[in-house]
Amino acid sequence: MHGDHASWFLTSVERGNPHTVLDADKPGATAWSLGNQATPLVHGSAYFAELAACLARLGPGDLVLFTDWQGNGDERLTGTTGSELIEVLGAAIRRGADVRALIWRSHAGLFGYSAEDHLELADQLQELGADVQLDMRVRPAGAHHQKFVVIRHRDDPTRDVAFVGGIDLCHGRRDDAAHHGDPQAIDIADEYGATPPWHDVQVALHGPAVADVETVFRERWDDTSPTTRNPVRRLRDARARVDAARRPLPPQAAPPPPAGRHAVQLLRTYPRLGIGWTYDFAPAGERSVARGYTKALDRVRSLVYLEDQFLWGDEMSRVLADALERSPELHVVAVLPMHPDQDGALNRDPQLLGRQRAIRRLRAAAPDRVAFLALENPAGTPVYVHAKVCVLDDDWATIGSDNFCRRSWTCDSELTVAVRDDAEVAPGDGYAARLRATLVAEHLDRAPDPDPGPLDGRALFATLTGAADALDAWHAGGRRGPRPPGRLRRLPEPVVPRWRRPLAGVLYRLVHDPDGRPWRLRLRGPFW
Repeated sequence: MHGDHASWFLTSVERGNPHTVLDADKPGATAWSLGNQATPLVHGSAYFAELAACLARLGPGDLVLFTDWQGNGDERLTGTTGSELIEVLGAAIRRGADVRALIWRSHAGLFGYSAEDHLELADQLQELGADVQLDMRVRPAGAHHQKFVVIRHRDDPTRDVAFVGGIDLCHGRRDDAAHHGDPQAIDIADEYGATPPWHDVQVALHGPAVADVETVFRERWDDTSPTTRNPVRRLRDARARVDAARRPLPPQAAPPPPAGRHAVQLLRTYPRLGIGWTYDFAPAGERSVARGYTKALDRVRSLVYLEDQFLWGDEMSRVLADALERSPELHVVAVLPMHPDQDGALNRDPQLLGRQRAIRRLRAAAPDRVAFLALENPAGTPVYVHAKVCVLDDDWATIGSDNFCRRSWTCDSELTVAVRDDAEVAPGDGYAARLRATLVAEHLDRAPDPDPGPLDGRALFATLTGAADALDAWHAGGRRGPRPPGRLRRLPEPVVPRWRRPLAGVLYRLVHDPDGRPWRLRLRGPFW
């Protein structure tokens, strides 16, 4: 696998966005960096603890940049008093650190969003001396969905780090492998209980890729388009002194020195905003998430292992169906939430319809080679799968903010990290293989195999589906006898009553899974 990165990663031309400077300093058409150390952080508790430790070491002249889809200043990063996000950031500012934030302004709470929480966090940070922008440069039904933190040290670049993935700095995310949920809970569908169990993943990056993540932030920060075109919001911000003129960022330091042997590529989604409103760095949008997955899936032969919040739609599932049809030995395992996160027909029906379309297409392509699984904790409570992970043939792996849905691939801003080993490794001992093995071991209630050997997609598929079938049978039998090991269940077939499907279809396309492509691309069909 060493040296074969151009076969799996996008080139700078294939990224399809000539206006970005993300790849400007890389040689030739290279659009990835070498010499990185990528460390998966499984569960919000692991990520928050590592983030808190990094923030506690900041001093004068150090720089913190972060984006958020949802944030709560009182979220306790380690579970103890004094570890609240706002307290930890405030302490860093008092020690001389420079903190900048791009927080999605959010749609109104009337539609189930958290606009009030975002305004509160922005106000709190501004009072501490941080520079905060409430960023609403999105399409009417879109969102800024990127979730990352960049920490640069003025005097010691070897400590520079970037955290990227699906975990927001908010309530509900600080869970661990026991999956009892975050004590600072959020309110989602009743099936998940009072403290919903939450499965999520982030990746910590050390090495030159940190500068790439920083460039993603800087492109948004320096963009000249207004953060909102709504006059009411502008008046509110002026009165609250939020979203005042952005202070220029300090000059970008050189990339950190090499820290490991991982090749890292950043994949992004930006929509085309609309007439008279564009991103300077992506006037026609960017769909390198869609391009990157499509290119990599063209090479997969043995196993696609997915953990995803959604996996919606006929269009999105087509790339997986095409891979199944090309490769008769390929198996696909998708670990998804047992239930949508929202109650009510206006929310649940469209989500179930999107899932139904994806599942039917994939089962039609290869009914015996696809498995849709869900998780429950040892008490039998469903675990909400919020992770966005994809592992192909234990060779190429992603952790990011994007889901397998049209919204993530075309409409919302997204950031995902694709990683490959940049050195020869023993079979089963590389980054992607270890990530997949760690996740699978937890779901099977096993310790990760210390010597897994070469990947056998068929055997792993049988192991996972067998564990799910055993647990399903135990439940069906009234839970008599010892509980079978593992936490996997078969995902039930999504059902939307026929008379509710027309409205669900409209809401699905316009609200839940909108399309951010230019019209010419929508009419042509592909994602680019």
